[in-house]
Amino acid sequence: MQFNFAGKIRVGYLSAFILLLISYILTFYTNWQLTRQNERVNHTNKVINNLEVLMSEMKDAETSYRGYVLMKDDKFLDLFYPSHRYVDSVYLLLKDLTSDQTTDGQLQSERLEHLRALIDEKFVLLNNGITGFKQTDFNITDETKARGYYGKKLMDSIRFNIGLMQRRENEVLERRTQRVSASVNAIKVINITSLIIAILVASYSIITFNAENRAKEQAANQARQYQGQLEERVNELKKVNQELVSLRSMEKFATTGRLARTIAHEIRNPLTNITLAADQLKSEIPLNDDSSMLFEMINRNSIRINQLITDLLNSTKFSELKYESISINAVLDEALELANDRIQLNKIKVEKNYSTDICDVSVDKEKLKIALLNIIVNAAEAMPPEKGILQLKTESKNNKCIVTITDNGSGMDDETLSKLFEPYFTGKAKGNGLGLTNTQNIILNHKGSIEVESTLNKGTSFIITLNFPDQIKNTLL
Repeated sequence: MQFNFAGKIRVGYLSAFILLLISYILTFYTNWQLTRQNERVNHTNKVINNLEVLMSEMKDAETSYRGYVLMKDDKFLDLFYPSHRYVDSVYLLLKDLTSDQTTDGQLQSERLEHLRALIDEKFVLLNNGITGFKQTDFNITDETKARGYYGKKLMDSIRFNIGLMQRRENEVLERRTQRVSASVNAIKVINITSLIIAILVASYSIITFNAENRAKEQAANQARQYQGQLEERVNELKKVNQELVSLRSMEKFATTGRLARTIAHEIRNPLTNITLAADQLKSEIPLNDDSSMLFEMINRNSIRINQLITDLLNSTKFSELKYESISINAVLDEALELANDRIQLNKIKVEKNYSTDICDVSVDKEKLKIALLNIIVNAAEAMPPEKGILQLKTESKNNKCIVTITDNGSGMDDETLSKLFEPYFTGKAKGNGLGLTNTQNIILNHKGSIEVESTLNKGTSFIITLNFPDQIKNTLL
């Protein structure tokens, strides 16, 4: 989904880039064409304006000539002679403007050359007229009249040719103006199209982003729901598994108790008979040193076997508890004090992480202290001297009192863990294997649970879970 979303966004932006790039290229080309058309329009305007200037100079020359003839005053010739020079300048400028190789340029160049010949002829005629008037003392002769009519004809021709060139330039101007208008309209269309494309692309991007974002949020919500459901199922499974482990522990403990009672019954009956028989023989047989030693051996071992059976029964049966409300931290400290000699002897570092706001628990302090002491002693004996770290932690979790005792000792493998609470199972050279069995008995007797987590060569953690008193639990809820 993320790839699809990113792909759509990339396609949208790539399309926008391509379309806008095409739009910019068209805009650039149209602006270039517009610039060219504007230059051509300006060129045409210059030709038209210079033709008007040329006509104006010719009119000034003819007006000066007429004023001179009528008024017989040389002052009127002040504009005549400069007009010829101005006409020459304008002609050169027009020649340059019409020198392009287009059809219009060639046509206008030909007309300009013809116009130049007419203008030159006109100025020659005017100059001759001025000279003739001076020679005849301004008398009008037939020759003067003929010159006048011919001058008018030349002026009409000049006016006609200038008008012809102007009309041609106006036609060109109109075409070029239309092209300019077309370019302007094209730019407008391109700009509007670019704006529409930008709006469409932006709308597409926004719509795509919103749609994909909603889909992503829905997927994320579903994933969170599934994750929550999975965590809930895992927690339920973990809780059921813990209950199953507790039930198995209880069942195993009950089975061990039944087996212990059966064994005690089956052993104590013949053991009693052995003891009675030995006492009977002792009263009937004369005693000497050897016989006394044998009877003493029978009695001592009978007592030892009977004590072992008593310890086994005590470690596998529920006993009556004397409950009292006390801080679990205080019970841990008292058990730690009882093991203080071993801790100091091995130079073990003790780290306490007690919860300061944990509620009191209702327990049989002395029995619970024995259970905690057994765990602490085992931890102290499992750790190397001067390197051991014993960690004690208390906390309230899920309305339960949790006690965790952790060491960094040798740890245990899976086989050892599976047999850890069985009677007479021990890894110690001088242990009787009933300490942890008794510890489990005490914890289970308190309606609690005990779990062990261990890694070989890294350490072991005993996790003890106890219930808070009902009134305290209700307060916490």
